[in-house]
Amino acid sequence: MELFIDLLQSGRDALVEYLSGHVLTCLVPAFFVAGAIAVFVSQAGVLKYFGPQAKRLVSYSVASVSGAVLAVCSCTVLPLFGGIYKRGAGLGPAVAFLYSGPAINVLAIVYSARLLGYDMGAARAVGAVVFSVVIGLIMASIYRKGETGKDGQAFAMLAAEPECRNAWQQVIFFVTLVGILVAAASKVWTATGVLLAVLAIILWRWFSRGELAAWMKETLHFVRLILPWLLVGVFAAGIIRYAVPESVVTDYVGGNGILASFIASFLGALMYFATLTEVPVVKAFLDLGMGRGPALALLLAGPALSLPNMLVIRSVMGTSKTVTYVALVVVMATVSGYVFGVVSQ
Repeated sequence: MELFIDLLQSGRDALVEYLSGHVLTCLVPAFFVAGAIAVFVSQAGVLKYFGPQAKRLVSYSVASVSGAVLAVCSCTVLPLFGGIYKRGAGLGPAVAFLYSGPAINVLAIVYSARLLGYDMGAARAVGAVVFSVVIGLIMASIYRKGETGKDGQAFAMLAAEPECRNAWQQVIFFVTLVGILVAAASKVWTATGVLLAVLAIILWRWFSRGELAAWMKETLHFVRLILPWLLVGVFAAGIIRYAVPESVVTDYVGGNGILASFIASFLGALMYFATLTEVPVVKAFLDLGMGRGPALALLLAGPALSLPNMLVIRSVMGTSKTVTYVALVVVMATVSGYVFGVVSQ
């Protein structure tokens, strides 16, 4: 009974620390950015570039950063992936989208940088973009014969929604939002106040009440969808820090060796992480002695894969392609983790 109480107290302490140190200055602005992306960036306009008729440079570029627009987890991305693949998307861009969807989530990248260090956040962002393109190109090359003759006519229906304001106004709006996020996360309050005043003027001059209502609705949707799971993840991370012996972590994923990175990426591929929950879990393992290389390997493999995710992928594109995709993710996460661990020492 005493052990159970200690575990609960450890989870509670982690929640208190998290709520006091990260929610207001980091997550609140990030939720507003994610909501704005969902409302004011056309998802149909993104998806239309995955068709076989699209130029390779365009399709892979869009696919590799699509997660920043869609903000989904490894399971939520599956119906989107299945839809675009079955409707004529090339295998390469579809797989690039499948990986990048959960891997480059703007909330996860910002939270990783805030909690784990800016070098880890940057490495995760760059790794996710590079991974998605390389894995997509390799898959397309290996299975080129099976992809010939795919019909992409359905993609003609995915037209971009008309812009309601000039492109430069959109750019200024998003730059201001990101500026608020960066300034608040860095606790530069004067800059945060100035940017908030600029944002107020932008919203007053360029946006209708209906658009603002849609933005708030989408932002609240992200909060309801993500925050409860995130709090559960933080609570679980607090329990992990108390319950898992430090020696176990240091023995298997301590240091920055290639085997430690492989173990981290392999286990990450099997585990399911709801959006953002991987970050506090990795932080807990880092506190217990996990190497920074294996930590990055877990971040690169975990959010994009899980056992439920693999089963659904297999039903969409078959066993052979699924095994190849999983193997590529694990191997690339292992190598990236090892290189990052060596460089960061």
